Amino acid sequence: MGKIRVKTFGSPEEEAEDKKKNQDKKDAKKMAKGAHGGERVVALGVSEEEIAETIASETATQTPEEVSASSQTPKKSKKEKFVKKKVRSQRYNASLLDLDKSKTYGLKDALELLSKFQKTKFDETIELHLNTVRSGISGTLTLPHGTGKTTRVAIADEALLAEIETGKINFDILVATPDMMPKLAKVAKVLGPKGLMPNPKNGTITAKPEEVVKKFEGGQISFKTEAKAPLIHMTVGKFSFGDKKLTDNITAAVGAIKIENIAKITLKSTMSPGIRVQI
Repeated sequence: MGKIRVKTFGSPEEEAEDKKKNQDKKDAKKMAKGAHGGERVVALGVSEEEIAETIASETATQTPEEVSASSQTPKKSKKEKFVKKKVRSQRYNASLLDLDKSKTYGLKDALELLSKFQKTKFDETIELHLNTVRSGISGTLTLPHGTGKTTRVAIADEALLAEIETGKINFDILVATPDMMPKLAKVAKVLGPKGLMPNPKNGTITAKPEEVVKKFEGGQISFKTEAKAPLIHMTVGKFSFGDKKLTDNITAAVGAIKIENIAKITLKSTMSPGIRVQI
């Protein structure tokens, strides 16, 4: 004869309590299973209704101006937080008082205005910045009065190649014979970004390098548009040249680039604001 299970019956309240306990155990098992079996687990915390009530209570205590300001103030991005505002010098700001940015000046007036700007203790370089109608414009020209700067011109050979490989660069222009170009290829990554790689377009690859060196040392310069923008930047002399020599150099530069290729001309010195010049 097998075992006989005897079930005792209690009051309805006790049975209800037992059912609740059993249901709680089942719910606990389901929660445990969901955590391990990938079922969705509901996170408990502050409800959306409670958040809305909190915001409403805070808004009720604010003035209309404060509410308007808080709703219109944009959040700054991470980039905006770390962008530093460019600070101009007192000399630059003083020069702006004499400059009308909305005006385009004739070359004579532009040079006169440039001479009125506050001077520095050194002989500033005069720069010409041109917006061109297209990219890919390049060439060479000889400034009548030079740039006022000593141009270091080097001829590529085995000894110079060894120096470049060590990171030593003591020249502004590099001239090479055609037979040296394959050897210079291994330092192209060093010379290319600096604009120093010899190029047939600017006359720095030649069978007669000594003659080219004399031309560059005598005031010949190269020009070309930037790789990513139709812009040309040139040095056309020093402040000490005076208006006559600067006019000759600027006229020669504009003539070499050709007026039909130029959309805008800006003249400035090292430390001055730019002056827009009539084409």
